[in-house]
Amino acid sequence: MAEPDLAVNRAMLYRRGVCWLLLLAPLFFLTYGQVNQFTASRAGVGSMVFNWEHSIPFLPWTIVPYWSIDLLYGLSLFICTVRQEQTRHAWRLVAASLVACTGFLLFPLKFTFMRPDVPGAFGWLFHQLEQFDLPYNQAPSLHIILAWILWLRFREHLHGLMRQVCAGWFLLIGVSVLTTWQHHFIDVISGLIVGVLVSYLVPVSGRWCWQRPSKQALRLAVKYCAASILFALAGAVIPYGYFLFWPALSVLVVALGYAGLGTAIFQKSSTGTLSLSARLVLWPYLAGAALSRAWFSRHLAHSNVVCDGVALGGFPAKGRKVSQAAVLDLTAEFHMCRSQPQDWLSHPLMDLVAPDEPTLRHAVSCLEQLHQAHGNVLVCCALGLSRSATVVAAWLLTRAHVSSVEQAVNLIKCQRPQVVFTPAHIALLEHYRATHLRETQCQTSC
Repeated sequence: MAEPDLAVNRAMLYRRGVCWLLLLAPLFFLTYGQVNQFTASRAGVGSMVFNWEHSIPFLPWTIVPYWSIDLLYGLSLFICTVRQEQTRHAWRLVAASLVACTGFLLFPLKFTFMRPDVPGAFGWLFHQLEQFDLPYNQAPSLHIILAWILWLRFREHLHGLMRQVCAGWFLLIGVSVLTTWQHHFIDVISGLIVGVLVSYLVPVSGRWCWQRPSKQALRLAVKYCAASILFALAGAVIPYGYFLFWPALSVLVVALGYAGLGTAIFQKSSTGTLSLSARLVLWPYLAGAALSRAWFSRHLAHSNVVCDGVALGGFPAKGRKVSQAAVLDLTAEFHMCRSQPQDWLSHPLMDLVAPDEPTLRHAVSCLEQLHQAHGNVLVCCALGLSRSATVVAAWLLTRAHVSSVEQAVNLIKCQRPQVVFTPAHIALLEHYRATHLRETQCQTSC
């Protein structure tokens, strides 16, 4: 983009940022203030406090980072570099206010500690806060929700030392809700959970899109849904088993992926990274997938060259350097390590199911692109046994290295005997071959 165009785009984003602020500021003060006043008028509003919280010190100076979130709130709309980023971020802020206020109405709580008098400038800041904020809007802490959402934006636009300083400041903001005696610990935990969920459900890049699942995918969706129900029931029955609700949610999201949401649930970028929010929401599943990969790959070769510099292998473990110049990553569930090749292209596919033909075609196109640019490419999935094998087989057919699906399968099995081609994968490859032959004949005749 030319430099004048960049200036025009930046000016447009600034104008949109101002418009969003003119909407968000009244929305925040109206919803937050009205809910606070309403809860203050309700009888029997309780509290939830752990005994150890009485030992949390009151630190008047932390009112400064506490207040700083207001400035960062406004700035966050102006650091966005593209329209979609700014729009999605603004909708996250809208959702944060609405979800938090709904929580305040459904689960009213009151802060119970009595703050001491504070002299000087810090005291003035506390006084300004008390003019607006009654001790009733507690769980989930809107301050924590906003701190998480704002930090996600700033961390995307900062690097090196500045990113570390920014992370430290936002951590201080999170701690300040306790040391200014504004919130109890339950408010912080619930606020962090809501913040992560809001940022996950409103992704800055990508979008949610449902597609009709195959029968094989539906069967997996049912299995994962059943596992989610078992985790939830165990969490409800076992004393202090609330932590099991996390894997229940994680597995339920995976079930929705197989039910039609597809790889969008992992929010994986073309460079191989999963969004931080997705990594947190899906952590129990991702941890299980990593353990499974480590266990089943013990007796597998890291990679095997199949043909013409194209190698087939498992997803590179952390700390293991890839020998190929480029990687086509077909996993949806694994996060790329920074030490891997610069030319890393991700084309996520769901595990254990055959992709549709357009998706397979795109994967083959990605492989051909990398092969032409570098000559030697690693095509990987979790173990290098199914997803990657299918794409390499289709590529062999496309490049006419083989003349039939059977030959493609035999060639791959000769180099990597453990590969698995299900009847669904074979049927997909046969249909792909027939379609490719028709297109080639049509091009020849034309």
